[in-house]
Amino acid sequence: MLSKEKVKLGIAPIAWTNDDLPELGAENTFEQCVSEMALAGFTGSEVGNKYPKDTKVLKKALDLRGVQICNAWFSCFFTTKPEEETIEAFIKHRDFLYEMGAKVIGCSEQGHSIQGLDKPIFDEKPVFTDEEWEKLAKGMNKLAELAAEKGMKVSLHHHMGTGVQTPEEVDRFMEMTNDDVYLLFDTGHMYFSEGTQEAVDKVVEKYADRIVHVHLKDVREDVLKRLKEEKWSFLKGVKEGVFTVPGDGVINFDHTFEVLEKVGYEGWMVVEAEQDPAKANPLEYAIKARKFIAEKTGL
Repeated sequence: MLSKEKVKLGIAPIAWTNDDLPELGAENTFEQCVSEMALAGFTGSEVGNKYPKDTKVLKKALDLRGVQICNAWFSCFFTTKPEEETIEAFIKHRDFLYEMGAKVIGCSEQGHSIQGLDKPIFDEKPVFTDEEWEKLAKGMNKLAELAAEKGMKVSLHHHMGTGVQTPEEVDRFMEMTNDDVYLLFDTGHMYFSEGTQEAVDKVVEKYADRIVHVHLKDVREDVLKRLKEEKWSFLKGVKEGVFTVPGDGVINFDHTFEVLEKVGYEGWMVVEAEQDPAKANPLEYAIKARKFIAEKTGL
Protein backbone atom coordinates (compact mmCIF):
# COMPACT_ATOMS: atom_id res chain seq x y z
CA MET A 1 0.00 0.00 0.00
CA LEU A 2 1.11 3.57 -0.67
CA SER A 3 2.17 5.31 2.54
CA LYS A 4 -0.34 7.70 4.12
CA GLU A 5 2.63 9.51 5.67
CA LYS A 6 4.25 10.09 2.28
CA VAL A 7 1.39 10.46 -0.19
CA LYS A 8 -1.24 13.18 -0.06
CA LEU A 9 -4.34 13.50 -2.21
CA GLY A 10 -5.41 16.64 -4.01
CA ILE A 11 -7.86 17.61 -6.71
CA ALA A 12 -7.66 20.33 -9.36
CA PRO A 13 -10.22 23.15 -9.64
CA ILE A 14 -10.46 22.51 -13.40
CA ALA A 15 -13.44 20.20 -12.75
CA TRP A 16 -15.36 23.18 -11.30
CA THR A 17 -14.10 26.02 -13.49
CA ASN A 18 -12.01 25.51 -16.60
CA ASP A 19 -9.23 28.04 -17.25
CA ASP A 20 -8.99 27.15 -20.95
CA LEU A 21 -12.76 27.20 -21.44
CA PRO A 22 -14.05 29.87 -19.00
CA GLU A 23 -17.64 29.20 -20.04
CA LEU A 24 -17.38 25.76 -18.42
CA GLY A 25 -18.31 26.27 -14.78
CA ALA A 26 -18.56 30.06 -15.05
CA GLU A 27 -21.32 29.84 -12.42
CA ASN A 28 -19.16 28.00 -9.86
CA THR A 29 -17.47 30.19 -7.26
CA PHE A 30 -14.04 29.73 -5.68
CA GLU A 31 -15.68 29.15 -2.29
CA GLN A 32 -17.95 26.43 -3.64
CA CYS A 33 -15.02 24.77 -5.38
CA VAL A 34 -12.72 24.53 -2.34
CA SER A 35 -15.58 23.65 0.01
CA GLU A 36 -16.59 20.73 -2.19
CA MET A 37 -12.97 19.58 -2.50
CA ALA A 38 -12.82 19.33 1.28
CA LEU A 39 -16.24 17.71 1.46
CA ALA A 40 -15.10 15.00 -0.96
CA GLY A 41 -12.11 14.23 1.28
CA PHE A 42 -9.21 15.95 -0.49
CA THR A 43 -6.57 17.98 1.37
CA GLY A 44 -4.75 19.54 -1.58
CA SER A 45 -5.57 21.77 -4.52
CA GLU A 46 -3.88 23.24 -7.53
CA VAL A 47 -4.66 26.86 -8.49
CA GLY A 48 -7.50 28.04 -10.73
CA ASN A 49 -8.27 31.41 -12.29
CA LYS A 50 -10.89 32.26 -9.65
CA TYR A 51 -8.49 31.76 -6.74
CA PRO A 52 -7.53 34.93 -4.84
CA LYS A 53 -4.08 36.21 -5.90
CA ASP A 54 -3.39 37.57 -2.41
CA THR A 55 -1.66 34.74 -0.52
CA LYS A 56 -3.08 35.83 2.87
CA VAL A 57 -6.65 35.80 1.56
CA LEU A 58 -6.12 32.47 -0.19
CA LYS A 59 -4.47 30.86 2.84
CA LYS A 60 -7.29 31.93 5.14
CA ALA A 61 -9.95 30.44 2.84
CA LEU A 62 -8.03 27.18 2.43
CA ASP A 63 -7.10 26.84 6.12
CA LEU A 64 -10.78 27.05 7.02
CA ARG A 65 -11.34 23.94 4.91
CA GLY A 66 -8.16 22.01 5.69
CA VAL A 67 -6.87 22.35 2.12
CA GLN A 68 -3.42 23.42 0.93
CA ILE A 69 -1.91 24.40 -2.42
CA CYS A 70 0.33 21.68 -3.85
CA ASN A 71 1.20 23.02 -7.31
CA ALA A 72 0.08 25.42 -10.03
CA TRP A 73 0.42 25.26 -13.80
CA PHE A 74 3.23 27.33 -15.30
CA SER A 75 3.58 28.01 -19.03
CA CYS A 76 7.12 28.08 -20.45
CA PHE A 77 7.94 29.51 -23.88
CA PHE A 78 11.59 28.53 -24.23
CA THR A 79 11.12 27.34 -27.82
CA THR A 80 9.47 30.52 -29.13
CA LYS A 81 10.35 33.50 -26.93
CA PRO A 82 13.47 34.98 -25.31
CA GLU A 83 14.55 32.84 -22.35
CA GLU A 84 14.49 35.76 -19.91
CA GLU A 85 10.72 36.26 -20.41
CA THR A 86 9.96 32.77 -19.10
CA ILE A 87 12.52 33.11 -16.30
CA GLU A 88 11.08 36.45 -15.11
CA ALA A 89 7.54 35.05 -15.04
CA PHE A 90 8.75 31.86 -13.37
CA ILE A 91 10.35 33.70 -10.45
CA LYS A 92 7.03 35.42 -9.63
CA HIS A 93 5.19 32.12 -9.94
CA ARG A 94 7.77 30.33 -7.78
CA ASP A 95 7.57 32.96 -5.05
CA PHE A 96 3.76 32.78 -4.96
CA LEU A 97 3.81 28.99 -4.63
CA TYR A 98 6.59 29.14 -2.04
CA GLU A 99 4.48 31.46 0.10
CA MET A 100 1.60 29.00 -0.24
CA GLY A 101 3.81 26.16 1.00
CA ALA A 102 4.01 24.18 -2.26
CA LYS A 103 7.15 22.14 -2.96
CA VAL A 104 6.64 21.38 -6.65
CA ILE A 105 6.12 23.52 -9.75
CA GLY A 106 4.50 21.91 -12.78
CA CYS A 107 5.69 23.43 -16.06
CA SER A 108 4.41 22.93 -19.59
CA GLU A 109 6.33 24.07 -22.68
CA GLN A 110 3.71 26.07 -24.54
CA GLY A 111 5.83 27.18 -27.48
CA HIS A 112 3.92 26.11 -30.64
CA SER A 113 1.23 24.48 -28.46
CA ILE A 114 -2.15 23.85 -30.11
CA GLN A 115 -3.95 22.68 -26.96
CA GLY A 116 -6.07 25.85 -26.88
CA LEU A 117 -6.53 26.22 -30.63
CA ASP A 118 -9.29 24.98 -32.89
CA LYS A 119 -6.98 22.52 -34.65
CA PRO A 120 -7.17 18.72 -34.90
CA ILE A 121 -5.10 17.62 -31.91
CA PHE A 122 -3.38 14.68 -33.60
CA ASP A 123 -2.92 16.05 -37.12
CA GLU A 124 -1.34 19.36 -36.19
CA LYS A 125 0.66 18.49 -33.10
CA PRO A 126 3.90 20.53 -32.93
CA VAL A 127 7.28 18.86 -33.35
CA PHE A 128 10.35 20.66 -32.00
CA THR A 129 13.53 21.15 -34.02
CA ASP A 130 16.89 20.10 -32.53
CA GLU A 131 17.60 23.74 -31.75
CA GLU A 132 14.25 24.10 -29.93
CA TRP A 133 14.96 20.98 -27.88
CA GLU A 134 18.29 22.51 -26.83
CA LYS A 135 16.57 25.76 -25.80
CA LEU A 136 13.96 23.85 -23.80
CA ALA A 137 16.48 21.68 -21.97
CA LYS A 138 18.77 24.63 -21.17
CA GLY A 139 15.83 26.69 -19.93
CA MET A 140 14.39 23.93 -17.74
CA ASN A 141 17.80 23.31 -16.19
CA LYS A 142 17.88 26.98 -15.20
CA LEU A 143 14.36 26.79 -13.73
CA ALA A 144 15.45 23.82 -11.63
CA GLU A 145 18.26 25.92 -10.13
CA LEU A 146 15.85 28.77 -9.40
CA ALA A 147 13.38 26.38 -7.75
CA ALA A 148 16.17 24.85 -5.63
CA GLU A 149 16.89 28.31 -4.17
CA LYS A 150 13.55 27.93 -2.33
CA GLY A 151 13.87 24.21 -1.66
CA MET A 152 11.42 23.43 -4.48
CA LYS A 153 11.42 21.10 -7.49
CA VAL A 154 10.55 21.74 -11.12
CA SER A 155 8.62 19.18 -13.15
CA LEU A 156 7.58 18.95 -16.79
CA HIS A 157 3.92 18.24 -17.50
CA HIS A 158 3.74 16.20 -20.72
CA HIS A 159 0.56 17.38 -22.42
CA MET A 160 -1.58 16.86 -25.51
CA GLY A 161 -1.00 19.38 -28.28
CA THR A 162 2.52 20.28 -27.14
CA GLY A 163 6.02 19.30 -28.23
CA VAL A 164 6.40 16.99 -25.22
CA GLN A 165 3.45 14.64 -25.57
CA THR A 166 4.55 11.16 -26.64
CA PRO A 167 6.69 8.62 -24.71
CA GLU A 168 9.55 9.28 -27.17
CA GLU A 169 9.34 13.02 -26.52
CA VAL A 170 9.26 12.44 -22.77
CA ASP A 171 12.37 10.25 -23.21
CA ARG A 172 14.19 12.94 -25.14
CA PHE A 173 13.28 15.60 -22.59
CA MET A 174 14.38 13.49 -19.63
CA GLU A 175 17.66 12.54 -21.32
CA MET A 176 18.52 16.13 -22.22
CA THR A 177 17.79 17.70 -18.81
CA ASN A 178 19.69 17.43 -15.54
CA ASP A 179 18.65 15.03 -12.78
CA ASP A 180 17.07 17.90 -10.82
CA VAL A 181 14.45 18.39 -13.54
CA TYR A 182 11.57 16.07 -12.75
CA LEU A 183 8.44 14.70 -14.39
CA LEU A 184 4.83 15.50 -13.66
CA PHE A 185 3.28 12.19 -14.72
CA ASP A 186 -0.25 12.45 -16.12
CA THR A 187 -2.04 9.14 -16.69
CA GLY A 188 -4.79 10.69 -18.83
CA HIS A 189 -2.52 12.62 -21.19
CA MET A 190 -0.28 9.62 -21.77
CA TYR A 191 -3.21 7.33 -22.58
CA PHE A 192 -4.82 10.02 -24.75
CA SER A 193 -1.58 10.42 -26.72
CA GLU A 194 -0.92 6.73 -27.38
CA GLY A 195 -4.27 5.02 -26.88
CA THR A 196 -2.73 2.13 -24.95
CA GLN A 197 -2.43 0.96 -21.37
CA GLU A 198 1.11 -0.14 -22.17
CA ALA A 199 2.24 3.46 -22.75
CA VAL A 200 0.98 4.54 -19.33
CA ASP A 201 2.62 1.57 -17.60
CA LYS A 202 5.97 1.94 -19.40
CA VAL A 203 6.40 5.66 -18.74
CA VAL A 204 5.57 5.41 -15.04
CA GLU A 205 7.96 2.47 -14.72
CA LYS A 206 10.80 4.13 -16.60
CA TYR A 207 10.70 7.42 -14.71
CA ALA A 208 9.35 6.40 -11.30
CA ASP A 209 12.47 7.81 -9.60
CA ARG A 210 12.04 11.21 -11.29
CA ILE A 211 8.28 11.61 -10.86
CA VAL A 212 7.53 14.26 -8.23
CA HIS A 213 3.88 14.99 -8.97
CA VAL A 214 1.08 12.83 -10.36
CA HIS A 215 -2.12 13.75 -12.19
CA LEU A 216 -4.70 11.02 -11.95
CA LYS A 217 -7.19 11.22 -14.79
CA ASP A 218 -9.06 8.65 -16.82
CA VAL A 219 -10.12 8.52 -20.47
CA ARG A 220 -13.44 7.58 -22.08
CA GLU A 221 -12.46 5.30 -24.95
CA ASP A 222 -15.59 5.94 -27.03
CA VAL A 223 -15.06 9.72 -26.94
CA LEU A 224 -11.37 9.33 -27.83
CA LYS A 225 -12.35 7.17 -30.81
CA ARG A 226 -14.78 9.83 -32.08
CA LEU A 227 -12.19 12.57 -31.51
CA LYS A 228 -9.71 10.74 -33.75
CA GLU A 229 -12.26 9.89 -36.45
CA GLU A 230 -13.76 13.38 -36.57
CA LYS A 231 -10.46 15.22 -36.07
CA TRP A 232 -11.51 17.28 -33.06
CA SER A 233 -9.42 19.86 -31.25
CA PHE A 234 -8.24 19.15 -27.71
CA LEU A 235 -10.80 21.50 -26.18
CA LYS A 236 -13.68 19.97 -28.15
CA GLY A 237 -12.54 16.63 -26.75
CA VAL A 238 -12.68 18.04 -23.22
CA LYS A 239 -16.16 19.48 -23.79
CA GLU A 240 -17.38 16.15 -25.14
CA GLY A 241 -16.00 14.30 -22.10
CA VAL A 242 -12.80 12.60 -23.27
CA PHE A 243 -11.50 12.89 -19.69
CA THR A 244 -13.10 11.63 -16.50
CA VAL A 245 -12.04 10.76 -12.96
CA PRO A 246 -10.00 7.63 -12.13
CA GLY A 247 -12.12 4.49 -12.19
CA ASP A 248 -14.69 5.92 -14.59
CA GLY A 249 -12.85 5.25 -17.85
CA VAL A 250 -10.61 2.75 -19.60
CA ILE A 251 -7.29 3.15 -17.74
CA ASN A 252 -6.13 0.49 -15.29
CA PHE A 253 -4.37 2.30 -12.43
CA ASP A 254 -3.05 -0.79 -10.63
CA HIS A 255 0.41 -0.72 -12.20
CA THR A 256 0.86 3.02 -11.63
CA PHE A 257 0.02 2.64 -7.94
CA GLU A 258 2.23 -0.46 -7.57
CA VAL A 259 5.27 1.11 -9.25
CA LEU A 260 5.02 4.31 -7.21
CA GLU A 261 4.60 2.30 -4.02
CA LYS A 262 7.71 0.26 -4.84
CA VAL A 263 9.92 3.36 -5.24
CA GLY A 264 8.49 4.92 -2.08
CA TYR A 265 6.83 7.80 -3.93
CA GLU A 266 6.51 10.88 -1.77
CA GLY A 267 4.33 13.80 -2.80
CA TRP A 268 0.90 14.62 -4.13
CA MET A 269 -1.43 12.63 -6.31
CA VAL A 270 -3.94 15.01 -7.81
CA VAL A 271 -7.21 14.14 -9.51
CA GLU A 272 -7.21 16.40 -12.55
CA ALA A 273 -10.11 15.47 -14.79
CA GLU A 274 -11.51 18.39 -16.73
CA GLN A 275 -15.09 17.92 -17.83
CA ASP A 276 -18.11 20.13 -18.42
CA PRO A 277 -19.47 20.61 -14.87
CA ALA A 278 -22.99 20.97 -16.28
CA LYS A 279 -22.72 17.36 -17.49
CA ALA A 280 -20.46 15.96 -14.76
CA ASN A 281 -21.31 17.37 -11.33
CA PRO A 282 -17.90 18.23 -9.80
CA LEU A 283 -18.75 17.17 -6.23
CA GLU A 284 -20.28 13.90 -7.37
CA TYR A 285 -17.26 13.05 -9.51
CA ALA A 286 -14.81 14.17 -6.79
CA ILE A 287 -16.47 11.76 -4.34
CA LYS A 288 -16.40 9.01 -6.96
CA ALA A 289 -12.65 9.57 -7.49
CA ARG A 290 -11.91 9.67 -3.76
CA LYS A 291 -13.71 6.35 -3.21
CA PHE A 292 -11.88 4.71 -6.09
CA ILE A 293 -8.45 5.83 -4.79
CA ALA A 294 -9.30 4.65 -1.26
CA GLU A 295 -10.39 1.23 -2.54
CA LYS A 296 -7.30 0.81 -4.72
CA THR A 297 -4.62 2.20 -2.42
CA GLY A 298 -5.97 2.45 1.12
CA LEU A 299 -5.17 6.16 1.11
